Amino acid sequence: MNAEIKKGLYGVVVDETRVSKVMPETNSLTYRGYPVQELCTKASFLEVAHLLLKKELPNENELASFSELEKSQRQISPDLMKIIDLIPQHSHPMDMVRTAISYLALEQTNLEDRSEQNYVSQAISLLAKVPTIIAYLIRKKRNQPLLEPSSSLDFNENFFNMCFAKVPSSTILKAFDVSLILYAEHSFNASTFTARVITSSLSDFYGAVCGGISSLKGPLHGGANEAVMKMLLDINGLENADDWVNKRLEEKKVIMGFGHRVYKSGDSRVPTMKKYYIDVAKELEQEEWVEISNRVEEIILKKKNIHPNLDFPAGPAYYLMGFDIDFFTPLFVMSRITGWAAHIIEQNSDNRLIRPLSHYNGELQREVKEITQR
Repeated sequence: MNAEIKKGLYGVVVDETRVSKVMPETNSLTYRGYPVQELCTKASFLEVAHLLLKKELPNENELASFSELEKSQRQISPDLMKIIDLIPQHSHPMDMVRTAISYLALEQTNLEDRSEQNYVSQAISLLAKVPTIIAYLIRKKRNQPLLEPSSSLDFNENFFNMCFAKVPSSTILKAFDVSLILYAEHSFNASTFTARVITSSLSDFYGAVCGGISSLKGPLHGGANEAVMKMLLDINGLENADDWVNKRLEEKKVIMGFGHRVYKSGDSRVPTMKKYYIDVAKELEQEEWVEISNRVEEIILKKKNIHPNLDFPAGPAYYLMGFDIDFFTPLFVMSRITGWAAHIIEQNSDNRLIRPLSHYNGELQREVKEITQR
């Protein structure tokens, strides 16, 4: 009798977690018990990072200490900048970020220290340095010199200043902060599970993060936000939306930014991100992108009864903020570092090697013959 095979591990519960809970029945998502939509209105991304890494929201003193620690580690080494300079310019930014983090691992002297304290320290270091790496890559692509991180600016202000040599309006900063909160964690998604599998073999923290990045790069995971913006640009105007979507559906081609393995009645994060996407579009007087998005959403919902996921509003929001499309997923990495770290720490605390079975359906056992007899 053949074993029941769950392709993609669909419906399989492989472990327990206290980090987050996706509740499809109520269309809700919580981080350590807190509804993510409340975190978006009442907390900053840095506070959420503290929650994920240290299990509780910080008080005023704890937040100040956490913020200062992050600010103190934003610099990257001259050697790492040389490595980044050697990366071929045609490379995807996700590959560049993964390579940079691999080099950061080589700069460590305590990779074999698997204590929770060390993992939290390494997570904070990456939280601080990954924005600097991404900003350096953005400016390098634009043939602009690196702008040093500033310890006088907060997390988001510093990142925008390193990227664009200016701090944007409070509307854009808030929308960006909300996107980071919403992208920070999402239970046993593909990249998080990848990180936990790597951790289960007792590999190091950086190796698990690099595995997560490789998984997140895929268009069926994090890379969907890039595909969404490319789609909106290809539609090129509200008047073209119906024909574009209908033709795509007739050809049975995938429309990125829709559907979710867990949510069946709509991604709980979408309404919050959509609100801030609209705010940014209004401020920049580019509401035509929202109009196109809304029309695409209406058609897909009517014809296929499929709801958008977080990537659908996040992609165009990042585009309006001034980021190049191929850097959307690295922005996801900036945020998801915190969720990955929380799961790496949790996996390590009660570890068992993750090693599933497979059902073999290949050739039956056969005799190896001499070459002359074949």
